Amino acid sequence: MFLYHGSDHIIERPEFGVGKKHNDYGRGFYCTENIELAKEWAVSEDIDGYVNKYSIDTSKMSILDINSEEYTMLHWLGILLKNRIFTLTTPLEHEAKKYILDNFNISLDGIDIVKGYRADDSYFSYARDFISGVISYEQLSKAIKLGKLGEQYCLISKKAFAEVTYIGSDYAKAKDWYPQKMLRDMYARKGYREMEKESYRKGELYISRIIDEEMKKDDLRI
Repeated sequence: MFLYHGSDHIIERPEFGVGKKHNDYGRGFYCTENIELAKEWAVSEDIDGYVNKYSIDTSKMSILDINSEEYTMLHWLGILLKNRIFTLTTPLEHEAKKYILDNFNISLDGIDIVKGYRADDSYFSYARDFISGVISYEQLSKAIKLGKLGEQYCLISKKAFAEVTYIGSDYAKAKDWYPQKMLRDMYARKGYREMEKESYRKGELYISRIIDEEMKKDDLRI
């Protein structure tokens, strides 16, 4: 497998045990199979960056694919709730977090690589609105595809880091890739604003209904 990591500097040897612990899937090394996305992630408004390119043998790796049919969007949200910082202010939000962690928890013990959606600022706000009862489960599933941010891979084990081979870097110019990055985010936010204007969607699964009816991971509605 070939993976790409966008950064403001060249990284020839990713280091195990570093990085922010409050990222989507915890502390790890985040990559993508899409080199164009990596170039967008590498730059900021006035600062160029680099796309670091790697090969990795995953044949003996344990890969958790959160987007597979085995899991639901609530499993993805459960991992976010454990790692990202959510400011909870209402009884519903507190109960939603507890219910999701109690019933849709995924252990990362023994996992080498996590594959799933990337929760940038836009996507994180969608998740927050869902546990607040603002949008339904169906709307969350739709919103998460807005902007086409794609999937990311997070290397989390020593075994995964040991199998990474650096094969070079490409220079990413901010003037070329920052506008692309902002355009993608704009489409995601615009689509979500239009969704927010929709009225209450009778019959859909809001978090309060999921809790009240005690829906579990094997419920076909989710």
